[in-house]
Amino acid sequence: MVQTSRAFINVGTLVGDHARAAMLLTLMDGRAHTASELAGVAGISPQTASSHLRRLLDGGILAVAVQGRHRYHRLASAEVADMLEGILRFSDQRPPLSPRTVRVDAGFRRARTCYRHLAGEYAVAISDHLLSTGAITAAADHWQISAHGADVLRAVGEPLAELIARSPQVKPERYCRGCLDCTERRPHMAGMVGEAMLESFLQNRWLRRLEGRRELRLTPAGQEAFRRLFDVGD
Repeated sequence: MVQTSRAFINVGTLVGDHARAAMLLTLMDGRAHTASELAGVAGISPQTASSHLRRLLDGGILAVAVQGRHRYHRLASAEVADMLEGILRFSDQRPPLSPRTVRVDAGFRRARTCYRHLAGEYAVAISDHLLSTGAITAAADHWQISAHGADVLRAVGEPLAELIARSPQVKPERYCRGCLDCTERRPHMAGMVGEAMLESFLQNRWLRRLEGRRELRLTPAGQEAFRRLFDVGD
């Protein structure tokens, strides 16, 4: 019990620091970043950022990949991303926003990355459609894809179509599950299927990334595809 409490406190200390929190929120975009990039986000020196990143690595919150002279940091696992998303849901008690911030938040609320899958209004609307039409059904800890749902998801294209056809032997909750959206407070799709769906949307140019931000922008082609496949309008 004492060991569990100490581990809990250690994690809280790691993610509770302002600079480390800023870096972790940036890494929620599902991509890997250098120490210099994360230092800029947190408003600290590269040397200070390296110290913070070392603590996060030692604590199992981050993983690092070395490529040439560069070290790229990312979240260690989907479980870490889920933990951070849960903290965001709990702490979403923000003061009234200025008109400019409202505009920024509107785009963030519509579509953004949640680690490696899609979150926001569009993600929840897509999941609502798939659930209401029987394409997927919600079990206790995972979502099951029906034969009809497999047809719908294959129509999205690669790499989602290949994943659905392959149906890898993994835990059901790793394959496909719901993830409670921190702004909509309803579930969007996560797991391998959710990750492949976002990658397909990006490859199809239905969504595009905004430089340095988690926010995603729906393209005209995406508007047509979302309406056709998921009955989701802009």
